[in-house]
Amino acid sequence: MGIFKFTAYLYLVVAAFFVYDGVMRIQAGEAPYMSFAIVAVCIFMFFFRKSQIKKFQNRR
Repeated sequence: MGIFKFTAYLYLVVAAFFVYDGVMRIQAGEAPYMSFAIVAVCIFMFFFRKSQIKKFQNRR
């Protein structure tokens, strides 16, 4: 069960990378929309995975 708790935080690491990527794209004059869309999905997945882990633990 410990690995599932760890994978939820990987989404935050990926989100942080894409925030950085989006800021660099803004500074370069490129469109950062895809980077920020990935950030939104990663943050959603983090909270979704956390709630699923909590439901799984309560079921036991």
